[in-house]
Amino acid sequence: MNNKDLQNRKNKVFARGQGNAYPVYVEKAKNAELWDVEGNRFIDFGTGIAVCNTGHSHPKIVEAVKSQIEKFSHTCVMVNPYEVAVELAEKLTKLAPGETEKKAIFVTTGAEAVENCVKIARAHTGRRGIVAFNGGFHGRTNMTMALTGKTMPYKKGFGPFPAEIYHLPYPTQFNGTSVKDTLVALKNLFKVDILPEDIAAIIIEPIQGEGGFYQTPVELLQELRRICDEHGIILIIDEIQTGFARTGKMFNIEYAGIEPDLMTMAKGIAGGYPLSAVVGKAEIMDSPIPGGLGGTYGGSPVGCAAGLAVLEVIEEEDLINRANQIGDIFNKRLNELKAKFPELISDVRNQGAMIALELMVDGDAEKPNVELTKAITANAQKAGLILLSCGFNSNVIRFLPALTMSDEIANEGLDKFDELFTSLAK
Repeated sequence: MNNKDLQNRKNKVFARGQGNAYPVYVEKAKNAELWDVEGNRFIDFGTGIAVCNTGHSHPKIVEAVKSQIEKFSHTCVMVNPYEVAVELAEKLTKLAPGETEKKAIFVTTGAEAVENCVKIARAHTGRRGIVAFNGGFHGRTNMTMALTGKTMPYKKGFGPFPAEIYHLPYPTQFNGTSVKDTLVALKNLFKVDILPEDIAAIIIEPIQGEGGFYQTPVELLQELRRICDEHGIILIIDEIQTGFARTGKMFNIEYAGIEPDLMTMAKGIAGGYPLSAVVGKAEIMDSPIPGGLGGTYGGSPVGCAAGLAVLEVIEEEDLINRANQIGDIFNKRLNELKAKFPELISDVRNQGAMIALELMVDGDAEKPNVELTKAITANAQKAGLILLSCGFNSNVIRFLPALTMSDEIANEGLDKFDELFTSLAK
C-alpha cells in the first residue's frame, strides 16, 4: 500500500470538510519521528497539533494504557467511576494555578471543555453574555465556532451561531492594536451592547494558537482579572494548546501571576489519547446541577491512565525546563534564518516550545506572505518534515516539537527547514 492509493481511498469515503494537511499515511511513530507506509522518515514539528508533548509512543504512557485496557476500557465515569479518574482530578486540581479550592470535570475534546466552561459560567452567574477575542480559536462546535474570532475556514456555511457572543480586538504589534485599544473596546462594549452585569464570562487564550502564536500581554490578562473581579464576571483561560509544559510552565497563565476562574485543558493532557478537562474554582464548578455536565466518553479510563503517565513523564524528565531549552534552540536557528532573509521574515517568537515564524512580502510586515507560507507547508514532506501553519492572516509557520526531542533531531530538522526555506525564497 502507498500514500497515493490511501489518499484516493480516503477521498472516496471521507467528507471533504475533514481534509488532511499531508497525503502521508503513518505506519509508526517514535518520539519526534514518524514513518509512513512507504518507509519514508519524517521529523515531526507538529506533534498532532501540540498533542504529543511527551513524544509519540512514550514507553511509560504505552505501558499505562496497556495496563488499563487489560482491566477495562469503559464503564462511563457517570455510571461506575474508577480510581484513575479520581487520581487525575486530584493531581490537576493541585497543579492549577492559585490558592482557591478547585474541582474538575472530564470530557473528550477541547471544544467540549470550552462548551462546558460556558455552561458552568452561565449557571453560576445567571447571565447570558460571553466575550471573546478576534483571532481566537476555541473549537468547531456551534458554540465554539461562535467564540472563535476567524471566519475562514471555521465558520463558512455553518451559521446561524448562538447569540450574545461579543468579540474584542486582540492586541498585537502586527495589527496595530494596543492593550489600551482592547480595554477601550471593552469599555465601549459595556456602554453600547451589553452591561457588565449581563456578562457571564470572558474567554481568552494566554497565547493565541490558530491565531498566530501571539502572546497575550501580561498587563491585559491582569487587567481582565481585575475587571472580572469588579463585575462578577467569570474569567476563562483557554490552555488547550498552551498547557502541560508546552510553554515552559505547566500552564502558560502562570507567567501572568493570576488565578483563572475556569481553565480548559486538552491536547497534551494524555499523550494522544482523547481526553479533556475543565478545572476551576470549586464554588463555580459546583453551580450546575447533578447530571448537567458530562458525556458518555468523558473521563475515559484509558485516557485518564495516560494522563497520569503524562504527568509522571513531565516531572521525571523535567519537561518544563526542557521546553525552554528546545525553545532556545529554535529561537537561535530561526533568528539566524531571519538575518539571512530580513525581507521575508517579519518575526520569530516563542514561549518555551511554542514557536512561530511570521512571513511578510518585501520587508513590509503589513503585507502577510500567504503564498510562501503555503509553499513551505506544501513542500515540507519532500524535505522530510511535518510542519503546520496558522495565523489570523495565514502567514505563520508554527513549530510544536515534542518536549522529549533531542538536540540532535531538533537541529537536523532545522537544517532541513533552512534548506527548504532557502530553496523557496529564491
